[in-house]
Amino acid sequence: MLDQALQEQIKGLFAGLKSQYTFHITTGSTHSELEEMVSLMKEVAACSEQTEVKITEGDGLSLNIEKEGTPSSFLFRAVPNGHEFTSLLLAVLNMEGIGKNLPDEQLAARIKALPAGIHLKSYISLTCTNCPDVVQALNVLSILNPSIRHEIIDGSINQEEVEKLNIQAVPSVYANGELLHVGRSTLGELLGKLEEKFGTQYDASSSQVRQYDVLVAGGGPAGVSAAIYSARKGLKVAIVAEKVGGQVAETVGIENLISVPQTTGSQLVANMKLHLNDYPIDILDNRKIKEVNLVEGQKQLTTSLGEILSAPALIIATGASWRRLNVEGESQYIGSGVAFCAHCDGPFYKGKKVAVVGGGNSGLEAAIDLSAIASEVTVLEYLDELKGDQILQDKIATIPNISVHTGVQTQGIEGNGNKVTAIHYKNRSTETVQKLELDGVFVQIGLKANSDLFSHWVEVNRAGEIAIDAHCRTTIPGIYAAGDVSVVPYKQIVIAMGEGAKAALSAFEDKIKDKLV
Repeated sequence: MLDQALQEQIKGLFAGLKSQYTFHITTGSTHSELEEMVSLMKEVAACSEQTEVKITEGDGLSLNIEKEGTPSSFLFRAVPNGHEFTSLLLAVLNMEGIGKNLPDEQLAARIKALPAGIHLKSYISLTCTNCPDVVQALNVLSILNPSIRHEIIDGSINQEEVEKLNIQAVPSVYANGELLHVGRSTLGELLGKLEEKFGTQYDASSSQVRQYDVLVAGGGPAGVSAAIYSARKGLKVAIVAEKVGGQVAETVGIENLISVPQTTGSQLVANMKLHLNDYPIDILDNRKIKEVNLVEGQKQLTTSLGEILSAPALIIATGASWRRLNVEGESQYIGSGVAFCAHCDGPFYKGKKVAVVGGGNSGLEAAIDLSAIASEVTVLEYLDELKGDQILQDKIATIPNISVHTGVQTQGIEGNGNKVTAIHYKNRSTETVQKLELDGVFVQIGLKANSDLFSHWVEVNRAGEIAIDAHCRTTIPGIYAAGDVSVVPYKQIVIAMGEGAKAALSAFEDKIKDKLV
């Protein structure tokens, strides 16, 4: 099951283990996935003298990791294969107190301040690229605060439970039996939702102002590039982000990054993190920027942890996020028929009817992917013609179960209280409204610049993009913008990286010329 190269990699990862770990499998002897689970865990355990496998009889199929005989507070009700194999390895490393996904001291203090008695369940699919981030974040919560329990549940082998809850999107996270979150997320966002729901004993009022030369807001390609270029100039830098990687982390395949013929979003993000770690950069991830102020030329950011960060130079690289339709029923049925990731949630619509709203590249790619799963796929485009590349349009034309409607406007999404049942759209020429009965709606209508927090200080256009000059300077001295949040055309990874470098070099030039304030 594990090839030689992967076994050697696991041996290297587990080389630092000092405690004894037991992969405790509980199962009924006839469970269909038992052989795969046992085979996988025995191969993993064989990679270290500090790991072993134990099997006991019980209901269903589950895996607990025991450290020196003490059970973990998280439980895999899944064979941790596919995209969740990394979650398995990180779980062991995190229990040992190592692993680069462990949070900084201040974030850890917030986790430990959560009250006892929280029982989390994350429903996942082994093909979901967004699920591992959520699983790993919730595992970290339960490791740092053992009073929190976490179950990782594979919907494909726990179908009765999934159907009872009417789950149609992954990851879906439940807290004490109530839906907490659906879709991709970060440790910081999930922690914030738990604090809001259950309260916290964390006190952020004692935070001191931390001074830097440059603050970088955002952890995508532009932000990472800006931070690295600033650090290479000898400046004291902090990068503040919900997660390093930004939208890149959700990209499955990347084939246009020059000198890298093919990579994945997750691999590129991993390499970005490695590059950041080569420099003395304060990586303040799992945080949201809550407030922006200018105080006597100093740019101050207040984070969701209560930290106050100050610097004469601020580089805004907060990127963009998926646009929503903002029609009736959309928010109500997110996770119950309204989705934004065809790759993650497509398998839930096998043999069903779906619509893709948006005729750009992302919409056409989603329609093509879904056509292999769904019985019917309908593409709805607002403009009178599709916007996607001609090669994608040509491909769409050859697929019999895809139909395309252009010049239509989505009016609303209908459901029965539990799930989506139809979408309403208007023909913009005739003004007639049509009802299309279906099971799911995938929204693919582009991105919106994440500039709201900064629009009070800098100039933005109607799309929310920050106005910059050729050097990434905004209308405020010492404030720069780079990447998708700015007016720079062509939202591409390679362009964002270049813009981030340009912004950092402009900030350095303004520093030595005393033009930051």
